Amino acid sequence: MATTRLRNDTYNDYSSTESSPTEEHSPAINNVPSRSGQYERIGEHSSSSTTWFQTLIHLLKGNIGTGLLGLPLAVKNAGIVLGPLSLVVMGIIAVHCMDILVKCANHICQRNQRPFVDYGDAVMCGMENAPSHWLRTKAVWGRRLVGFFLILTQLGFCCVYFVFLADNIKQVVEAANATSNDCSSNVTVVLKESMDSRLYILSFLPFLILLVFMRNLRYLSVFSLLANVAMLGSVVMIYQYIGRDIPDPTHLSYAASWKTYPLFFGTAIFAFEGIGVILPLENKMKIPHQFPVVLYVGMGIVTVLYISMGTLGYLRFGSMIQPSITLNLPNCWLYQSVKLLYCFGIFITFALQFYVAAEIIVPTATFRVSERWTLLVDLSVRAALVCITCVLAILIPRLDIVISLVGSVSSSALALIIPPLLEIVTYYSEGLSRWAIAKDILISLVGFLGFVLGTYVTLWELLAPESHPGHLNTTLYVIQ
Repeated sequence: MATTRLRNDTYNDYSSTESSPTEEHSPAINNVPSRSGQYERIGEHSSSSTTWFQTLIHLLKGNIGTGLLGLPLAVKNAGIVLGPLSLVVMGIIAVHCMDILVKCANHICQRNQRPFVDYGDAVMCGMENAPSHWLRTKAVWGRRLVGFFLILTQLGFCCVYFVFLADNIKQVVEAANATSNDCSSNVTVVLKESMDSRLYILSFLPFLILLVFMRNLRYLSVFSLLANVAMLGSVVMIYQYIGRDIPDPTHLSYAASWKTYPLFFGTAIFAFEGIGVILPLENKMKIPHQFPVVLYVGMGIVTVLYISMGTLGYLRFGSMIQPSITLNLPNCWLYQSVKLLYCFGIFITFALQFYVAAEIIVPTATFRVSERWTLLVDLSVRAALVCITCVLAILIPRLDIVISLVGSVSSSALALIIPPLLEIVTYYSEGLSRWAIAKDILISLVGFLGFVLGTYVTLWELLAPESHPGHLNTTLYVIQ
């Protein structure tokens, strides 16, 4: 999935490497005041605004990440026919929810005479005008709820990155002695056991702590650009490999068991959870009215990538598909370098994903201490947050389970449950039609059902992994 962005009353594109926060622009949450209380409509300044093409590129970057690599296993959990069809339906619903969020935010801005609202502001302002008195009195909790799920999602992404880095580097190290320049032969590689994946996770901890100590994202701009190029090149090489020599697919299940379908839901919604980038991108455009077209074109491209990667990956590797398709690549230096390049991209992206959660939590902590302790508290909180994500990754060292759990718990709330409910509270007093209310309730119920079942099945799979025959824990690695 993707780089989620948060906007507060002082608008800055912190998730990109074009700008970074200063002391005058520290975000605030709940009742902690920000350094500046004025909105700045970035779209009004031509030097900072983006064209439709730049916005499209940012949208694609914000929705393509580790979730893409986990979709082949997701398709296996749904079935070779049901999986792609479900991805189409999920893509349509996810894009519709993004469109709902944009329309509600624009309506709230016009109604309240505000130049910009972020996701949390939109929910809070929507609840302030809800027909229910109880909802109006609890409006501030809407913003807090969105902030909570944003933190949960971003730190969840960081947990996924820990496990992804450990699994891929572990495989490269253990297969190093058997790695050759021949990428054409089908071989069974006996991996030389090095150390447990949890130790690999732990070994990345000090480097990632040092990485997040860079509070100015501008210092990472060059590395971020290189990371994007590395990940793009890796994806191209993966498509080049899985698109040829596809075996007979008749033995694959058209529709998998209902017990594994919630795992598909969690992984798929993890991949589609890019709703946090929508409002910032729309606000920064030179011509915001062009954004709906950019949204549908960009998410159409993303959906095609998701379906093709998930389907071709499962067709190519069948029952041997791994939690990340990079783990199925041949044991030659060309494709080992693909893993290393993608790991480099994920390592740098860790700082960008972590940044959103840090910019919500850190100001809350530093606001309560004197000026002389601000830097120490800032760095301590950042180190503690990285340690928490590391511990969670060690406790759940299975990449497929971490992705599905993060998707089911937090991504489903941000991408499917909240936007339809926001449309109801925003437009109900203005005569929202019954079919629109029914449609919104249905989408939220689907999201809530996926949240409950996905979380339950994922936790059950975590506690009883032997019940899932697809989980392989062996030093024998077959490359088809």
